[in-house]
Amino acid sequence: MNEPRIYTSTEQRMRDRYQIGRRLFALPFSERRALLMGLDLLSINGALLLALALRPEYGLDWQQLIRHPLWFLILSALWLPLAHAFDAYDLRVASRFSTAALAVLKAGLITAVVYLLIPYLTPPLPPSRRFLFTFSLIVAALPVVGRGLYTLALAQPLFRRRVLIIGAGWAGRTIAEALTEYGGGLYEIVGFADDDPAKLGKGVWESESGGEQEGKRAETPQSAIRNLQCAVLGNRHGLQDLITRHNVTTLVLAITHEVNGELLQILMDSLELGVEIIPMPVLYEQLTGRVPVEHVGSNWYVAMPIWHPGTGTLYPLLKRLMDIVLASLGLFFLGLAFPLIAAAIYLDSPGPIFYTQERVGKGGRRFRIYKFRTMVPDAEQGKAVWATTNDPRVTRVGRFLRRAHIDEFPQFLNILKGEMSAVGPRPERPEFVEELVQEIPFYRVRHAVKPGMAGWALVKYGYASSKEDALIRLQYDLYYIKHQSLWLDIVILLKTILDTITLQGRA
Repeated sequence: MNEPRIYTSTEQRMRDRYQIGRRLFALPFSERRALLMGLDLLSINGALLLALALRPEYGLDWQQLIRHPLWFLILSALWLPLAHAFDAYDLRVASRFSTAALAVLKAGLITAVVYLLIPYLTPPLPPSRRFLFTFSLIVAALPVVGRGLYTLALAQPLFRRRVLIIGAGWAGRTIAEALTEYGGGLYEIVGFADDDPAKLGKGVWESESGGEQEGKRAETPQSAIRNLQCAVLGNRHGLQDLITRHNVTTLVLAITHEVNGELLQILMDSLELGVEIIPMPVLYEQLTGRVPVEHVGSNWYVAMPIWHPGTGTLYPLLKRLMDIVLASLGLFFLGLAFPLIAAAIYLDSPGPIFYTQERVGKGGRRFRIYKFRTMVPDAEQGKAVWATTNDPRVTRVGRFLRRAHIDEFPQFLNILKGEMSAVGPRPERPEFVEELVQEIPFYRVRHAVKPGMAGWALVKYGYASSKEDALIRLQYDLYYIKHQSLWLDIVILLKTILDTITLQGRA
């Protein structure tokens, strides 16, 4: 390993000034999301104070925070999951005022309505309807004002993190596209560093042969490609000079092989400059909510977590309790609506009301999943076929049931039996699993947890209709397995409910 470099006093002063300037303004990913949440909580609690001030029996009194802390805590507890369900803290949404305003407006209106329906624990309802309307309006409007201030201030170049990507191969290009598409204006790519002399000074796509280049670029939306004109600026040996010269705040390590001793020393020297160093799979996961299984290389543990929350004791116990409660309630309400659903299915397409199909669950165990029939009888004719968007085999009533996710409701019985959970990766058919295990790395990891009626991949991407879709869904499923929690389960359930109400299921 190389000896650490000793700097002159002039160089040290330059390094110190650089570190101070970088840390003052360039907020990292987690801090920016925390700032957004803090701003929203300040807005909605301020809205409650303002709404109380308009009522004669309360008036403008900051002591309400001390006298009735539960009022404000409940409002905050309602806001946070609903705001997450509307993607209010997705940086792509937050970076533009139009999308951010719409997200917080929806979350604010629903929060206000639910808050007004909670008796005893929230302020007594006013005698005038005008005050009810005013409260809802203020709770929805103040976060919109806050988001306007956020997009006005933090969208400025001064607040962006300047990124240098180490590695100009496929992994480097993939993270560059993800930064452009999902970064929400937080990141500015200054260029790449790569040890291949043939790439020096060239754009990241110029150095690849046409076939591979076009194949990889075709997977990414064109809006992300048009803005990526960054070139390879140097190699590992000039890394410190590149960091200082281009005011780099973040180094992304986009290499899939082991970090050798020389590169490790160079990265340690870079840390002394105060830069953030983050592996490509970790940053990709933060930005997209997906695990990039194709790019983990020797870092296999990124895609296959040895320990995850589901291997503990308390979380699985609480999750099972939640499953039983939700499935019991679901079956009760389904029983009330069953006569109408059954009649609609049969009148539209005479045949069985229910449809069962073999699926693969936790540990690779097979079970039969229950669904309302949405296709014509004998739609597959004995052969497993991927369902597609606007599938001609789907009946008219079946199309509505799919859009509202009602066709999945009989799976409450699978949940009670312990074969499924309310939230988890969607169970796949054995015929497809056998193929996907051979073609997609780490596919079997999704069988480490119970399959779910709702899932992270389902609310973020939708249903799979091809092997390509299965790969993207796996990336989301692995993210869920690594980060599963009751909080994430609640957010997923809320997003699923919103999809059901707005008929956003598959056609």
